[in-house]
Amino acid sequence: MAKDRQGLHFSELVWESTEQNVAIPPRGVVDEGSRKPKSAPVKKTTSGYDTVQLQLWDMEESAEPVTTTESEFVQRARELVEHKEPAALFVPFKSYWPTYGHMTGAQSRWYFFWRDEVRQGRYPKTDLSYIFLHIYELINGVGWDEPQEGCRQLSLLWEAYRDNYKRLDQYLGGWIADFSFVHKLDIPLSEIVARSRGLAGDLAELELVRCLSAAPEQLSIEVLSVMSDYDISKSKFYTGEGKIAADRYIPQVVALIDAYVARKHGSNLITMFPPSPPIVRERYLFRSAVYDISLYGYSVLVPVIRVSKSPPLRSLITRLFRLTENKLRALMGYRGRLKDVRVDADMDDLVTRFLEREFRKAEQEEKGPAVVIDQQKLEQLESDSEVVRSLLTVEDTGEPGHEDDADWGIESEEAHGEAGLAGIGNAVDAFGRAESAGEESVSACSSKPEEQAGQITGGEHVVVHREEPPGDSLSAGQKLTASHPPTSDSEADRWTLFASELTPLQRETMLALAEEDGSAKVQRLAAGAGTMAELLYDEINELAMDSLGDLIIDGEELTEECLTMLDYIKR
Repeated sequence: MAKDRQGLHFSELVWESTEQNVAIPPRGVVDEGSRKPKSAPVKKTTSGYDTVQLQLWDMEESAEPVTTTESEFVQRARELVEHKEPAALFVPFKSYWPTYGHMTGAQSRWYFFWRDEVRQGRYPKTDLSYIFLHIYELINGVGWDEPQEGCRQLSLLWEAYRDNYKRLDQYLGGWIADFSFVHKLDIPLSEIVARSRGLAGDLAELELVRCLSAAPEQLSIEVLSVMSDYDISKSKFYTGEGKIAADRYIPQVVALIDAYVARKHGSNLITMFPPSPPIVRERYLFRSAVYDISLYGYSVLVPVIRVSKSPPLRSLITRLFRLTENKLRALMGYRGRLKDVRVDADMDDLVTRFLEREFRKAEQEEKGPAVVIDQQKLEQLESDSEVVRSLLTVEDTGEPGHEDDADWGIESEEAHGEAGLAGIGNAVDAFGRAESAGEESVSACSSKPEEQAGQITGGEHVVVHREEPPGDSLSAGQKLTASHPPTSDSEADRWTLFASELTPLQRETMLALAEEDGSAKVQRLAAGAGTMAELLYDEINELAMDSLGDLIIDGEELTEECLTMLDYIKR
């Protein structure tokens, strides 16, 4: 076949021979004379060249180490791990994959000064390339001794600069998750899922399994949304005034129902509705980062349980989303309700009581504490009141011409002089300051000074008025003395009364809080009783306000006064 400008051409080859009419011998006939004896097998010999090749092939030689850009970066990072620079000027720096070799001298001086500031907990404004360079150090094991510390530094960098650089959300969420897988850290992934929407698949499933198995109180609405058929983000109530409340209370309601189911049926939600077996997924580590794969490998295998694919559990979470939104709409005065929300009556009642209690608590927090008694201010107030009382009480001097004035609390300026006026003025000022500073304390007391400073007139006399109890009158010659209120019940009696009103679960809750790791013990107590720790705290504080006049649980800890009175609780 030949090819030229005209196109393709085919050629035919004909093989010719001068011999003609040659007979073909019949099959099987062989000329005995032409048969040749079989030769002995030739012994195959190996040439000297082949022997040398085999010897070279079998020899063990040390392989030359493979040097990569990433390994060079890690080696250099380890050399500079403790390097610091004094205060330097900021120099802009932009590089796609920043390394030390990409920086100028001025940029290097700023970087090492900035890195030292970050390690001290200060986060000056800087360029994104400097931040990525420091992140590369951390994910390659440089700059920390314990993996938990490295994860903490990555999270702090993310928190400090994510508002200025949105690209951090694109990368850091996945890198921190990879860091936790490599070092087998048990850290909450809810924040990563919330900040990095593209990671809501496997990571959300892992977080769901972790929370529903051991820590339901750590659930977040971003993670729960993965297993809800109701897209709350499209709700007008949620996009408007209800977002903060929904984000706060929907995870708490799911945790409450999980505890309720555990109490009623002896197993929590994930045990009652078991998901399918785990699927092993290969996860590539630190994509798009300067990362040396010789440290932790190219990828890790992560078993993922698709808990969100469980139909009965998904149906329950969807109904709890809609039920909670309806309750919040009613509490916040929002018009309109979601239809066809069907849950058990006892679940509905439990959620209703829980949300009403939480709303009352939130309203009370906005108004401030009902009564806070400051014992130090109270003692100072009582001391100042005694000073005023002593100055307002006039002793009978027995001198003629002054009996009436003395009896009615009227004294001449000549009797006490200017020093007397100054003393009364100072005492009244002190009393006023104490009353202003301890206004809440005064209102909480069963008694307060009944004396009032009188008017200082421009004449020769100082007239001091005081209020008298109804029905009381002063006879001639009677001194003005302060009347004391009746003594209230003793503190021991009040604590005894309070202790008698506690239920066994509430008593166990208080005793657990007094121990080490008390909040975790209370969580287990609440889960076993089908309630939540926050509800127990509120119930105990309500009883304390009625019996003791003050709260005894602050956050998740007992107040110091309560700790000194635990003997009454143990009885």
